[in-house]
Amino acid sequence: MAYVEWRGNTCRVVWNTRKKDDRDKWIYDQKGGFTDETEAKNYGLDREAEIRNDAYISRRDGSVTVAEYAETWVDTLDVGHLRDKAIRSMLRLYILPRWGETAVGDIQPSTYRAWKKQLKALPNVGEKYGEEILTVFSMLMDDIVDDELRKTSPVPKGKKQRRGRYKKKPRERKREMRIEDVHQLACNALSFWGLDGFVFVWTMACTGMRPAELYALRRPYSHPTWPASDPLDDPAEEDREERHAEDLERYGPDLMPAVRVQWQHQRQDGALKLFPPKYESRRTLVLPSFLAELLELLLESHDGEFVFRSISGGLLANANFTYHYWRPIADGRPASEGFERVRLGQKQTVASRRPVPELPATSYKGKRLYLLRHGHKEWIDEAGGVHSRIAVETRMGHEVAGVEGLYANVTTAMERRMMDALQERFEGFVRETVWEMAVASPSCLPDGLAEWWNRQVTAAEGAG
Repeated sequence: MAYVEWRGNTCRVVWNTRKKDDRDKWIYDQKGGFTDETEAKNYGLDREAEIRNDAYISRRDGSVTVAEYAETWVDTLDVGHLRDKAIRSMLRLYILPRWGETAVGDIQPSTYRAWKKQLKALPNVGEKYGEEILTVFSMLMDDIVDDELRKTSPVPKGKKQRRGRYKKKPRERKREMRIEDVHQLACNALSFWGLDGFVFVWTMACTGMRPAELYALRRPYSHPTWPASDPLDDPAEEDREERHAEDLERYGPDLMPAVRVQWQHQRQDGALKLFPPKYESRRTLVLPSFLAELLELLLESHDGEFVFRSISGGLLANANFTYHYWRPIADGRPASEGFERVRLGQKQTVASRRPVPELPATSYKGKRLYLLRHGHKEWIDEAGGVHSRIAVETRMGHEVAGVEGLYANVTTAMERRMMDALQERFEGFVRETVWEMAVASPSCLPDGLAEWWNRQVTAAEGAG
């Protein structure tokens, strides 16, 4: 039974927590500062009722600081290496500086709301990144509740989460992906980067592969050798033998040309490594015939392991792709100019070791590379009801939730329709373009690519 003790002008209430310490003695908890004995007594009785209902959180448990709890909490998370790195960074930079010395039981919903407002006002925290930080903090608080260190989370859930002024989430302004713009990007990439760049742009636009998946696309997983060349080197894919047997019946140069998305390149502890694609979205992507021919042409031009190489022939994932590749290709740049130097006392005008002609700006100036992936989804969606939702989402590396995703399956006919639709789009572009008047005429292409263009023109005229 709770009892009251007076200390000077205030009293405290003491109650038995019904737990014992290491010496088998009862553990008591208390709260002081009362000036009314009845109020103190009722407070103690309420705590005893919580103990009987198994809903009591002792002051001792609630005194654990956020920093103490987070030190071990972060090691319990079962997430990918990039997510783990991001969570540790958000804890170190934003959560612990504000809450580290605060007892987990002392965090109130009002102080959380004030911090949320301050966090989103920081100049270096964008809308999306701020939401990520708040999500991590909410996860932390939920686990503190599960560990019975406090009764409820201070982070509001459901309708309470939406209190305050409505603020529409900003969305990136997009324009539709036109095939002539993709062609201009590919021609810029050809001039700046080479054949690898030309095929890279068309591959991303016509498959929707993520950049890291393109960086890690290896020869054994690419048309024309896949699926026969599949090394089956992913131990996490438990049904790979069965999957491979089905692939041999469904894909190939004489069936449906395709590439296999099995890996992506990411860094872990500073080292570049192969990891499963985002969300474990291993998948097969059928190719329109014009792109299949391009990949054949590219792989015949080199004997490297990876399909797309950097300008120097190394790993593309080692480059700062956005800055050194995408920005010049999308934004355009002036032609390489010679520069003067003095050597052996003589002035010399020296040309660039890798001269690049003037590259015109494209409609993607200032835009993200990832919009090519978004544009691929647009192209598939434009066919209306021709392509099933399960086929489209699977191609993009997404899972369809619920019963629809459980019962659905991507059939050969679905894949062939997507492959044919992409080929028809390209042939329509070829038929409607006056090549000699185009910004990037095929007459400017290298011999191998010029022959490829001529074959596309002949095929398009025949189809027309």
